[in-house]
Amino acid sequence: MPHDGRARAGVSPPRAAGADAAVTGAAPPPPDAAGDQVLAFAGVAAATVYVPGPGEAELCPAETVRRHASEDRPPERMPLTEGSPAAHAFRTGRPLWLSPADLATYGEPHADAPLGALPLAADGERLGCLVVVGVSGSGFEAEQRHFLERYADAVARVLPADTRGSVPSPVLRPALRNLHAGSFVLVPDTGVVEADETLLGLLGIAPADFDGKADTLLAHALPEDMHALVSVLEPAAQPSARRELEFRVRGPAGEMRWLSLSCRVVARGGDGPERVLGVVTATRVLRRGSDDVSRIQWLTAALDDATTVPDVGRVVVTALREPLGADRVALAELQGDRLMVTVLDPPQPGAWPQTWRAQWRTEWPDAPVSSLPTLQLALRDGRLDLWPAGSDFEVGLAGIGDGGLAVLPLPARGRIAGVCLVGWDRPHAFLPDERSLLTATAALVGQALQRAHEHDAEQELATMLQRSLLPRRLPELPGATAVARYLPARRGLQVGGDWYDVIALSEDRVALVIGDVQGHSAGAATIMGQMRTAVRAYAVEGHPPDVVVSHANRLLVGMETDLFATCCYAELDLEQGNTLFVRAGHLAPLVRHPDGSTEEIEVEGGLPLGILAEAEFPMTAVELTPGTVLALLTDGLVEAADLPVDEGMDRTRTALAAAEPGDLGRMADRLLGEDGRREDDVALLLLRYDGMQTLPIRAGWVVWRLPDAVMHARRFTARTLRGWQVGEVADAVLLVVSELVTNALVHTQGPVRLDLALRGDQVRVCVTDSSPRAPAKPVIVDWESTGGRGLLLVEAMSEAFGSMPVAGGKQVWSEIAVPPREERSPDE
Repeated sequence: MPHDGRARAGVSPPRAAGADAAVTGAAPPPPDAAGDQVLAFAGVAAATVYVPGPGEAELCPAETVRRHASEDRPPERMPLTEGSPAAHAFRTGRPLWLSPADLATYGEPHADAPLGALPLAADGERLGCLVVVGVSGSGFEAEQRHFLERYADAVARVLPADTRGSVPSPVLRPALRNLHAGSFVLVPDTGVVEADETLLGLLGIAPADFDGKADTLLAHALPEDMHALVSVLEPAAQPSARRELEFRVRGPAGEMRWLSLSCRVVARGGDGPERVLGVVTATRVLRRGSDDVSRIQWLTAALDDATTVPDVGRVVVTALREPLGADRVALAELQGDRLMVTVLDPPQPGAWPQTWRAQWRTEWPDAPVSSLPTLQLALRDGRLDLWPAGSDFEVGLAGIGDGGLAVLPLPARGRIAGVCLVGWDRPHAFLPDERSLLTATAALVGQALQRAHEHDAEQELATMLQRSLLPRRLPELPGATAVARYLPARRGLQVGGDWYDVIALSEDRVALVIGDVQGHSAGAATIMGQMRTAVRAYAVEGHPPDVVVSHANRLLVGMETDLFATCCYAELDLEQGNTLFVRAGHLAPLVRHPDGSTEEIEVEGGLPLGILAEAEFPMTAVELTPGTVLALLTDGLVEAADLPVDEGMDRTRTALAAAEPGDLGRMADRLLGEDGRREDDVALLLLRYDGMQTLPIRAGWVVWRLPDAVMHARRFTARTLRGWQVGEVADAVLLVVSELVTNALVHTQGPVRLDLALRGDQVRVCVTDSSPRAPAKPVIVDWESTGGRGLLLVEAMSEAFGSMPVAGGKQVWSEIAVPPREERSPDE
């Protein structure tokens, strides 16, 4: 087909239905034009959001959107005690659809357009009402009502909970964009089509790659749906007739999407060409048709999309209850000799027999099969049983289907996976077509239930594995706060190789690590667990960051696995804010400064772990100021098939700058964005450095290996304590220093160092030597023992006592409490 050059990413501004106009080569319309086109298909001329006023006795208009300029303005107030459509919908919680004739009963005798009032509610809370005014006509069609109800739900999701007569920001346009409804204008004679960016996004086409041809759009549909699409887009005999179709496309990652298309043909006017105006929206599954073939087609597609047992239950209810006019639907799994009910519709307890409410007290009832002979017989034979009105049932089934009961055993792989009950209150005649439909439904549902049960078991196992490999909780840090988030990939097994950790190295140092093992499988998770454990072990041993990462690299190389890993490791001094970074093939960390600006830290990088045993990992030093937020992340957050990593990092930096650093949890959630389909798992680690409120006073001494070394160490300690004005603990501290220094000189070789620190009301004594062996207290202490008593004395004099590995040896430490000033003697 001929076309007029490159694509025009947008649609022409909407005009009245049936207007004679030609598609021209005008510039793309403003962004709101696409939304106006969607509202035009919904038959909406104006939409207004009403919210409760300050006194909650009336509704006030908060925002209005019009497709055409008009002098009409919505009423400034609608008392809830009056009978206005908005007040009625707000009070009852049900939508109200009124034709011009119906509006006369509400005091609008001269109304010439239909009106709809839809309640706005979220989480059981009434938020307001959406009032839509239609174009001239008798009323809104069924498809238009369905779309507007979805639109009202979208408005409620973006509407603040406590508005009190006003809305701080627009909600009507954002809600319309959240529906992901795209529009197009097609000229069949030329094949030229104007499509907005939303439609191109639904089809997986980049706006820059669209050439303006209808064939380019059609090429993204599945071949089996192509013929129906072409026929629908052809001009119809009636210019104003609406055409509806559901079709499938392949997404960027190969997944299948269902899209719904609605279009209208606008006739020629003068010399203008004939046009097809259309709207495309995303839908979960194919809509149900009225014939059995369409129902089975819909059910097959819906069950293929149902991955969990509750998903299968919802599809069963949708497929059976409304089409068959049933009053109750129950779905139960067969587990051993018991039936575990997973879905009851309606879910209200009052809709089910008294026996179910009185005897089965769990969230969903369960019962032994032996207590329900009717079900036991059907499960044994594996056949559909239809019980007419007036049948006698056991107590457990009485009242479920007094007008008729259908018992559907659900076969799956040579066994019965469960049973479905469909009940009617009024007498119901089972037609032959219904029997065939129920039989086909049972077979499809049984297989889907089995798949969903296996999927749930796999995901539960994957979740337990992932949780066991990641930290249960992050440590509390002096002068800093850390939070972390992990989201598994949405495709395949929801377990992956991303990990994070926060390691408290000492009272004033902490290590942060984030990494990503290639892939998101059980094998990647296994390697991830080993790498996290290894990095933590090397860090706790006291090695500097480059040595920690180097040791982890050699370990992964020695595993002889085909997988590699990336890693970013940071060691933060909580007193001064000095940070050492090491990067092994990983994304650079981001920082948000106290003034709200952000930057990507330029950390010199090394090879990913597991590639070269002799790889070097240089360190980069950065100083953080109090109020700085440090962000470590994996590539699943910033990279996808349609998202380059540079653009993803820019988006994350923008979100990081806009977030409130006072609440790190909300900041992390904002960085993650909407919980949509993820191609890879995501790990995010945030740390806000606040600075330590009380900085310690420090003093150090290198112990000489001389006969009187302990005496010099005691003199140094006494001078230091006098300078700190804590002489009241001198006896205890000098005893501890004497014992620890003596042990280090007697039992180790190499240098020995004594460090003292005063933080608040505690004196900390640390003696470092070059031996990795921890000091051992005596197992038996009696009058004949000649060693080990010193450690017992140190332990008795200390508030806390222990040892920890450091680079090249160990450090033995003791903490002695300093009594408060008011408890000290006057002469001290």
